[in-house]
Amino acid sequence: MSRWRPGLVAALAIAIASFAEPAPAPAQSMLDMVDLSTDQFTKSEMSRADIEAALAKLPAGETLDLFGKALNKLDLSGMDLRRVNFQAARLMGANLSKANLEGVNLDSAWALNSDWTEANLKGASLFGTQLVGAKLDGADLSGAHVAGDMSKASMKGVKLDGANLSADEKNQSMGLMRGTFKSTNLEGASFKGANLRRALIEYSTLTGADFTGASLAGSELGGSDFTGANVEGADFADADVNSARIGAMKNADKAKNLDKARNLERAFRN
Repeated sequence: MSRWRPGLVAALAIAIASFAEPAPAPAQSMLDMVDLSTDQFTKSEMSRADIEAALAKLPAGETLDLFGKALNKLDLSGMDLRRVNFQAARLMGANLSKANLEGVNLDSAWALNSDWTEANLKGASLFGTQLVGAKLDGADLSGAHVAGDMSKASMKGVKLDGANLSADEKNQSMGLMRGTFKSTNLEGASFKGANLRRALIEYSTLTGADFTGASLAGSELGGSDFTGANVEGADFADADVNSARIGAMKNADKAKNLDKARNLERAFRN
């Protein structure tokens, strides 16, 4: 799946038109610099019926290109959207619950406070995607590339098995792109075999989560609650556990390099 395409720079220019400073800013700080009250983030250029009609007429093997489209607050729940390109689209407050988005490109999309409950996002690409305050309870992101911002999101029971949430070292000009979860509810989430190297998971709820075989090396886990989380085979090398609740983790004795985590003395271990 291609991460970038011609015209993305132009689309991003629209999104950051109200930047206070001319210098590039990290993607995770865009919320402070974009005017979310404009038509680009509040209205829709298409209806559900428009999209259904376009998909019905779509020739076999082709993709419906909604690159950069304003689709805010649309109800796309339950739709089969596997042949749609949502790169840089605006999906603010949209409803995509139980939709099929397997393998879909959502890079640089804006979807604050949107609903993806039980959506199929297997193998999807979410690079630079803004999902702050979104609802992804029970969604399946197995094998997905997740280097976006899901802070304050509800992700109870989300499936991220084999997903790549690690820091993207190749796009430093845009800031450190990585899976970002600040004050996110990840209760019962599954991260089996996931790559969370240098991911940011601060002050989040991870109770009962499954990190079997996952890499948390170099991740920032400050203030997060791992009570009851299964960490068998999980790699904690150089992970920052400052103020994290790690005392009641399951299979902690089978975790890798837990003794090499940073700020162990500042973690809650009882």
